[in-house]
Amino acid sequence: MSLRFDMTDPVTAVAVVVALVALAAGSGFQLRTVARRFRSLRLQIMAIVLGSLVMGLVAALALVQLMVLTPDALVPVMAVLALIVPFVVGFVVVSTQPIRHDAARIETTLNRLEAGDHGARVDLNRDDEFGRVAALVDRLGAQLEQVNEHRRAMDRERVGMDAERRILLSSISHDLRTPIGALQAAVEALNDGVADDPRRYLRSMGHDLTALSGLVDDLFLLSQLDAGLLDIRLEPVDLAELADEAAEALAPTADSRRVTVQLTSDRAVPVLGNGAALGRVIRNLLDNAIRHTPSGSAVHLVVQPGDPVRLTVTDEGPGFPPEFVPHAFDRFARPDPSRTRTTGGTGLGLAIAKGLVEAHGGSIRIEPGPGGRLAVELPTPNTLAVQPS
Repeated sequence: MSLRFDMTDPVTAVAVVVALVALAAGSGFQLRTVARRFRSLRLQIMAIVLGSLVMGLVAALALVQLMVLTPDALVPVMAVLALIVPFVVGFVVVSTQPIRHDAARIETTLNRLEAGDHGARVDLNRDDEFGRVAALVDRLGAQLEQVNEHRRAMDRERVGMDAERRILLSSISHDLRTPIGALQAAVEALNDGVADDPRRYLRSMGHDLTALSGLVDDLFLLSQLDAGLLDIRLEPVDLAELADEAAEALAPTADSRRVTVQLTSDRAVPVLGNGAALGRVIRNLLDNAIRHTPSGSAVHLVVQPGDPVRLTVTDEGPGFPPEFVPHAFDRFARPDPSRTRTTGGTGLGLAIAKGLVEAHGGSIRIEPGPGGRLAVELPTPNTLAVQPS
């Protein structure tokens, strides 16, 4: 006896529908598992579509068994499904070509990023999941490129620091060797009793100790400036008066070289700064100019009011060599590397002047000659007062 269902009965109809839905859901989960085994997205879509057609055939057979669909109606259903298969396959092949192409672009870009080509981009204009994944990949590439550029910058900085460290150690050892060697020779001469004029030896030792102490002080000051630990207390000071004091302090040095220091300042020039620090800046600039101007010439020191306040030191020498200008404010920088402490200073004067001027919110630079010309600009007290903290 055949099993028939009365589909006009609501309970029976609901039961049949639930059974078919459960069958479709179970088959769908199984089909999804099978599709994931394919490595191609196109094959996965093809498997899902063909699996759906097979599920349609299975549902038709189930309806025949449940007497919902007559056997005579099954034949045309199967024929239709058979005819649909090649069209579905062709449709899937054509319609999935852009998806396949875009997926390949994302994969290629990821492979290039993994290989170190951080400039690789997908550049995919889509609003779906593929577009969002491509945008994430492009952002990842941009971030990797920034990280790589930062790493290259750090490598360049490390190379520069290593070179600066080597120059620093070489220069320090060079500047320490002369006074230490002289002290050692003087001590040995005094100990051996061969010093014909002990007082002269002691004076020479005092000069060498002063030179060593000055070098140590300069290095300590530079280390404080680099670390931002130098405590500079600002107060109203007269830059013209500081310039006059610096000129008087270096008068013996200038006289010994037959150099005249000419100060030009019509009136008081107030600035907000540290008198000791700014005085040191002016002395360093004057000392540098006196060393490099010819004997019998003059060094011109000019203080000009304004906003900013301007101070210039100009000598009548040959000026700064063009190749030296970019490095003039580096530590131990000397126009002539063969110069020693006794002939060319330690090479720290301009570096210290630059650090102290910048600590006051000012600037220092080399200007075109004739002669060597250094210019310092400092903000006026009113300018500093309105600057945000």
